[in-house]
Amino acid sequence: MAVVGAGSPQLAECAGLQPAGEEPAQPPDGFRCVLARGGNVPLAVGAPARCCLSKARTLVGAMGILERLNAGEVVIGDGGFVFALEKRGYVKAGPWTPEAAVEHPEAVRQLHREFLRAGSNVMQTFTFYASEDKLENRGNYVAEKISGQKVNEAACDIARQVANEGDALVAGGVSQTPSYLSCKSEREVKKIFHQQLEVFVKKNVDFLIAEYFEHVEEAVWAVETLKTSGKPVAATMCIGPEGDLHGVPPGECAVRLVRAGAAIVGVNCHFDPTISLQTVKLMKEGLEAAQLKAHLMSQPLAYHTPDCGKQGFIDLPEFPFGLEPRVATRWDIQKYAREAYNLGVRYIGGCCGFEPYHIRAIAEELAPERGFLPPASEKHGSWGSGLDMHTKPWIRARAQKEYWQNLRIASGRPYNPSMSKPDAWGVTKGTAELMQQKEATTEQQLRELFEKQKFKSAQ
Repeated sequence: MAVVGAGSPQLAECAGLQPAGEEPAQPPDGFRCVLARGGNVPLAVGAPARCCLSKARTLVGAMGILERLNAGEVVIGDGGFVFALEKRGYVKAGPWTPEAAVEHPEAVRQLHREFLRAGSNVMQTFTFYASEDKLENRGNYVAEKISGQKVNEAACDIARQVANEGDALVAGGVSQTPSYLSCKSEREVKKIFHQQLEVFVKKNVDFLIAEYFEHVEEAVWAVETLKTSGKPVAATMCIGPEGDLHGVPPGECAVRLVRAGAAIVGVNCHFDPTISLQTVKLMKEGLEAAQLKAHLMSQPLAYHTPDCGKQGFIDLPEFPFGLEPRVATRWDIQKYAREAYNLGVRYIGGCCGFEPYHIRAIAEELAPERGFLPPASEKHGSWGSGLDMHTKPWIRARAQKEYWQNLRIASGRPYNPSMSKPDAWGVTKGTAELMQQKEATTEQQLRELFEKQKFKSAQ
């Protein structure tokens, strides 16, 4: 639910007091005024408050993404749809395409609702890898049997329906394409982006996101295409501190994206929160050196990846079916949220591995700045405080921040290494193995890859 943050101008009149002679106002269900009791601390979810929060909620309803960020509001994104829905049985690992928006709309809708309840105030359309060329890549049936247009339209409709339930914004998203990896021209790649953009404009999304780009050249093409809509554009790259796969440093990537028209820049996916914030810091420094201004955005993995190479977690041998031991705890994510905020990031969310409870952790950590807790906090005591109701005394003893902040988490796997060796094949755009095809991967092609994998593993 979108409500102006405590530092926003719209809350100037909401000082925890009502005009003389008037009854105290009630905040919207599930929220509590940050200024009630005269302090900068959010109170119990759903409790009455002497404030004008409901009025502030009405004011913010008309605010777009840039108005919110310009006002100092913390915007919380959503989490990782393709990984979450793959685990639930609605997305196929490999193509990672979002036909579930048509085939299982109830599953997509429910996940949106869980992220909304957890504190997200942006519903990003489930259009990751929904470009027409991706939907027909390597034997994928979606383009022929459903069509990219129908997938994108269904995803927009679902996101808008849920966003309206909580006054959240809707962001239409595009991502990197097989066409770019196959060395197709700028005109051909932009045509792919424009097909999705036509749907986003028709469905009147609130703003646009170009996300998950390994090459800044393609990301710039995406931003330039999306910018023709006249809507605000955000751009995030799936890169680490070493830069994009052509060797362009993060700071230079950010500069190119802003000059192409992006008002919000940052990173998403491929790396954990710690590494991602290191990359955002480099982007910030690059923008400052170029005397350019943009809002910062971070939507990292919810997996610990200190052993990643340049291409991030997709190079780890555990990708994608053995990543569970690396999952970040809710406390890890609270730490990430605070560090992101201190860095100056105001659009804070997550990508693969982020479940609703991770988003709730962001919302709870930044509740003092935002002015309220999310509805999902009704069933979650701060720093484990709900454990004071447990039947066992040693569990009740864990109902404190000090315990969870200082706990060194064990994996329960005594014979497993703590780190892995990334595959690091070192291929990128232009490499023969990355040329894409409509036909399904053949048995011969797979055998050749299996042999190469054995050779790489033996090195």
